This record gives sequence, C-alpha cells and structure tokens, in this order.
Amino acid sequence: MIVFSAPSGTGKTTLVKHLLRIYSDLEFSISATSRSPRGKEINGKDYHFLKTESFEDEIKNNSFIEYEEVYSGSYYGTLKSEIERIWSNNKIVVFDIDVIGGLNIKKQFPQNTLTVFIKPPNIDALEDRLTKRQTDNLKGVKIRLAKAKEEMSMADKFDYIIINDNLEVAKSEAEKIVSEFISNK
Repeated sequence: MIVFSAPSGTGKTTLVKHLLRIYSDLEFSISATSRSPRGKEINGKDYHFLKTESFEDEIKNNSFIEYEEVYSGSYYGTLKSEIERIWSNNKIVVFDIDVIGGLNIKKQFPQNTLTVFIKPPNIDALEDRLTKRQTDNLKGVKIRLAKAKEEMSMADKFDYIIINDNLEVAKSEAEKIVSEFISNK
C-alpha cells in the first residue's frame, strides 16, 4: 500500500493522479466521507459519499480499516471492502488521505506500507492555494490552515517528505519513491 497524506491544498491529489497515469499496477482507494460533494465530485469515483448517520452505522459495523472525524461533523475513512476490491485485482492500493488516517494504515500494515507526506513550501503559500481554489469560505480556509499546522508537525512520522514548491519536481520525486517501492515488492 502507498499512502499520500498532507494538509488540504498541498497538491497530494494532483500527485496521486499523476502516479496513477504512469503506473498500471496502482489503483486508487476511494475514501468514504460524510461531507457533501464539492464541485464536480462524483459518488463512487472521487469519494463514497455517505450521510453522517450511515457513516456512523458503518463505524459501528466495523466496516472501516481507518476513519477519523477530520472536521467537526465531517468523517473520512477507508472501507475494508475498498481495500479488498483493489487487492482482488492484484493491484497496489494508493491512498490520498488525511495524516492521522495515513499513520493508522502504516500502524496496521507496517511492513507493506509506504507513507509519503506532501508539504507546502510554507503556510502563506498554502493559504494562497486554499483561497484560490475557492472551495471554502474565509472561515473554512482558516479552519484548514489550523489543521494544516497540526498535521505538518507529524510529517517526520512518514517514510518520505516531498516539499511541493515546484509541481514538476514534486512529480519527479514521487515517481522515484514509488518506483523504488514497487521494485522492492
């Protein structure tokens, strides 16, 4: 399994999508969330969108390999059925998930999981990215920035850290890390 984690707005999704285009033996793990779809997000492709009550029922049913209430009332998690689906296709699972979720997966599968943390060049650049993408109001951006500071303090718990201050360089670094991991499996 390969885990990409980072604060919101650092470019982890862009990097993961890039890697999925290059490596045919990787398959994206679609996370579940209780938040509403943003923009053009599609249920079952970008996320498994669940009502909060349904998400909490799945928690009670032990359906998740990991989950977290990332923001108040907003759950995110990985369904066990999603991992089993990807493994049944003989693929390597690729995650684009929050920091706590990434660390929880590594804790459960320490020998089989590569963890990569994506960092913004600095907090000001992250604020600029979050503001420009216009998916959150000013209050939402401030909440994400506070969460980002907390998450960045955990970066050293990951196998690799990529600072995304130049997208092409970050893509190249991610390719090298993933290629080495795949060739050693």
